[in-house]
Amino acid sequence: MAGPAFRAAAVRVRVPATSANLGPGFDALGLALGLYDDVVVRVADSGLHIDIAGEGSETLPRDESHLLVRSLRTAFDLLGGQPRGLEIVCANRIPHGRGLGSSSAAICAGIVAARAVTIGGEARLDDAALLELATEIEGHPDNVAACLLGGFTLSWMEAGAARAIRMEPNDSIVPVVFVPGKPVLTETARGLLPRTVPHVDAATNAGRAALLVEALTRRPELLLPATEDRLHQEYRAPAMPESAALVERLRADGIPAVISGAGPTVMALADVGTADKVEALAGADWAANRLSLDAQGASVLPLAT
Repeated sequence: MAGPAFRAAAVRVRVPATSANLGPGFDALGLALGLYDDVVVRVADSGLHIDIAGEGSETLPRDESHLLVRSLRTAFDLLGGQPRGLEIVCANRIPHGRGLGSSSAAICAGIVAARAVTIGGEARLDDAALLELATEIEGHPDNVAACLLGGFTLSWMEAGAARAIRMEPNDSIVPVVFVPGKPVLTETARGLLPRTVPHVDAATNAGRAALLVEALTRRPELLLPATEDRLHQEYRAPAMPESAALVERLRADGIPAVISGAGPTVMALADVGTADKVEALAGADWAANRLSLDAQGASVLPLAT
């Protein structure tokens, strides 16, 4: 296969925040949220130059170790070859280390941008291959599926390959996220999970995950029972006791609330009539944000938008 040719113009990619698990849908369910990172990538004559504004601007590396750059490089290899140089500008709004899919956003932005800046990129790397590649980099498909596809996603592994379907979440649902000041590493949260769980808990979660598909798409009045979890949130509570306590308090008030991804962000699934009230329940230690549902997923946008 001949090496790729690259567009002279820069490309702009927008990727949404995501919330995985959603209670019982551990490593399978994801929801795309209306909070975005924007990345502009241009092929240059030589070198690597990265500008970062917003989240992570003071801590993220500006070299080949940046997750976005590693994702770009991996995608370019599959597309046939590396460009001579890269200029990258990142406008980051998704909080890091909070369970809102910042790493998945970086991965998806990188591989989508690499495809967009490569002439004929979609023929060389189709949407199914994008999901495969993003899952290979991230390690599991729940966040990357929602980030790439938008909406409400169900993802799984089949014969070693990542698969996902997209569903339309009910448009009455208003996510409200409560973001704490301190992060929790995903590795720390995963390390608290037991190797085995009681059969009754696994059976309960299977039923709740199935119910959650119905609740999120057609019957949001069922969201409170549908978001009950027995597989991961209780075990991760020691790493994020304030988050666990907030989930418990919200649920006791009849509000469907879950740990977002590996935490420590808490997400409540409110509606138009209750979102303002729910948002006001956070307290001073939390940044409460009422978000929309994202329907587009990772998108290539005009630079001027």
